[in-house]
Amino acid sequence: MEHEIIVGVKDIVKTFAMKKGAFGKHGLVKAVDRVSLSIPEGNTYGLVGESGCGKTTLARALLRLIEPDSGEIMIRNTPIHTLQKKELRQFRKNMQIVFQDPYGSLNPRMTVEKIIAEALKIHCQLTKKDIASRISELLAMVGLDKHFASRYPHELSGGQRQRIGIARAIALSPSFIVLDEPISALDVSIQGQILNLLLDIQEQFGMSYLFVAHNLAVVKHISTMVGVMYLGKLVEENTASMLYKKPLHPYTKSLLSSIPDIKPEKHSFSVVKGEIPSPENPPAGCHFHPRCPCVMPVCKEAYPAIVTVNGAKVACFLYH
Repeated sequence: MEHEIIVGVKDIVKTFAMKKGAFGKHGLVKAVDRVSLSIPEGNTYGLVGESGCGKTTLARALLRLIEPDSGEIMIRNTPIHTLQKKELRQFRKNMQIVFQDPYGSLNPRMTVEKIIAEALKIHCQLTKKDIASRISELLAMVGLDKHFASRYPHELSGGQRQRIGIARAIALSPSFIVLDEPISALDVSIQGQILNLLLDIQEQFGMSYLFVAHNLAVVKHISTMVGVMYLGKLVEENTASMLYKKPLHPYTKSLLSSIPDIKPEKHSFSVVKGEIPSPENPPAGCHFHPRCPCVMPVCKEAYPAIVTVNGAKVACFLYH
């Protein structure tokens, strides 16, 4: 059975102006370059790539926390890219974000109760009693006792803070949640608990996730579809099971081979060769060609179009 498409993104572009040097010379960085993707209801889209590839910029542009330069964003059949400020504020109850830093994303001057209640007061016409009841319900959903409501963020552990961030995100029962590396700042022993919590919430409420991460093993565990980004572009997209089983793009293969594994040989880690090019001055042609083991002359001259190969989408001349 096919699920309804909750999030549809087409040709999103986001460029930043960079000022450098004593004389203020300006340069342009195309952080996101014509990226398209879709997320069905109740599914998780994993977005992976090296630092600086544009994952977080894309994620925030989808919620218009960063304004995209161009492109289309549809959430629940609503064109987010065309909404005015007042309309966008009203629509925000349908889309939320859980940030990477569970401490920096919580107001240190507010108690847990006030942090969670803020969205309820803005978007819902509830009595104080109803808000208190909803907060207790949300705390229970994320595995915390109701007595946490009176605490401040500095009185909580990292895992507890992230649970508060999740409780705040689900308070209005949104259709779509961006998870911007939600476990990377947590202890390894806590990461599994938070992942299981997110999966339980998704199963219970049918929410759609965009899961941004570096950890490829985590992405495989939680995602339905996976997109691989390199220097602002989506270079491969496939189901999680097939992408890990049969990667197509040389960059995807390099990322997967660099996952640490316990081997008897000393210094046995594989790495993606070469330095990441500057996003301000990306290589001509395919951006990955200076580091690619399969480079061909055409790779240096033109950027490959995205083609479909056995259900997967890949931007590589090996498949043209």
